[in-house]
Amino acid sequence: MLETLFLDRPTIAALMAPRDYLAAVEAGFRSYADGGGDVPAPMHIPSAPGSFHAKGARLLLDRPYVAVKLNGNFPGNPRNSGLPTIQGVVLLCDGSDGSVLAVMDSIEITLRRTAAATALAARFLARQDVGCIGLCGCGAQGRAQLVALVEVLPVRRALVWDIDPDAASRFSQEMSAALRIDVTPVKEARDATRESGVIVTATPARAPFLNKDMVRKGAFIAAVGTDSADKSELEPELMSVATIVVDLIGQAAAMGDLHHAIEAGLVPAAIVHAELGELLIGRKPGRTSADQIIVFDSTGTAIQDLASAVWIWRRALAENAGSRFLFGAH
Repeated sequence: MLETLFLDRPTIAALMAPRDYLAAVEAGFRSYADGGGDVPAPMHIPSAPGSFHAKGARLLLDRPYVAVKLNGNFPGNPRNSGLPTIQGVVLLCDGSDGSVLAVMDSIEITLRRTAAATALAARFLARQDVGCIGLCGCGAQGRAQLVALVEVLPVRRALVWDIDPDAASRFSQEMSAALRIDVTPVKEARDATRESGVIVTATPARAPFLNKDMVRKGAFIAAVGTDSADKSELEPELMSVATIVVDLIGQAAAMGDLHHAIEAGLVPAAIVHAELGELLIGRKPGRTSADQIIVFDSTGTAIQDLASAVWIWRRALAENAGSRFLFGAH
């Protein structure tokens, strides 16, 4: 009987570098865009003062795989209990016979796969002469986003803002040393965004704070914080003047910043330029002019979780990492 791997966060972190997540997530979106997968709508489970998401997918990679991730999202955890904001588990199965291949902690996967999607989108949608990133949200996801973006863009400087000024200050010190670029905290979000060719919003905001007057021509905006219908980071009016790319159109229309723009009557779903996978396989073009404002509405998909989990599982097998157990015996 096939043994199941159990992989905790430190083990996963040791197995995968940011570029590995980039390769995994790209393969996942390519497979889906080529018709090699299914992604049901996520399940949202409220549990005040936070919530849970269950996301699942089937993808054909070297063989069919199925994965389901259950994540809890409790923004008050770091302040109230010292626990992470996001905690959960990924279950990876063989899609051809149902074998349970691995049970994995989800924290590292969620952080890195989200950042990898932003970096992939930036390859196609950001101006390649960008030197400055404006980052709103200096938490764990903000750190992952900056690490991923310096892999694909010639970043020399980052202007960072957080609703908690101390968090922005700590972030700037840590990331300046880690990445060897100039990371500067600013007092207001517009101080970060107006000077930046790439803007990342990675906050738990429930009211939009980024408007079109805070964005310069030619900017690429990765909106990654809005992963449920009750969150919002981008003003609908900004969405209405931008070229919109999404991870998955059905999901973004239900729970992303696209959802709020549609509800406001300013953006029809049909105006969406492309899904990320369509850019990767060449079905749709990326940036077509230097002055385009482009929004990547990144709601976070099970495609990213599944593909990352497969890469991790393969690496763990090759390096004899993790613990092994049997759910039952024949």
